[in-house]
Amino acid sequence: MLEKMKNLWKDEEGATAVEYGVMIALISAALIGTIVLIGGKLLAAFETVEAALP
Repeated sequence: MLEKMKNLWKDEEGATAVEYGVMIALISAALIGTIVLIGGKLLAAFETVEAALP
């Protein structure tokens, strides 16, 4: 029983899934931040174009 517990403790397969989860969270946060920053500027550009149209 103790040997099985030691093997479970040394098993690192789950760590890979956690690492992928952290990477996806960081990439998502960067994308959301970029979209928020660009979104405001893009909206202002469209409003300027719309105001210039007759």
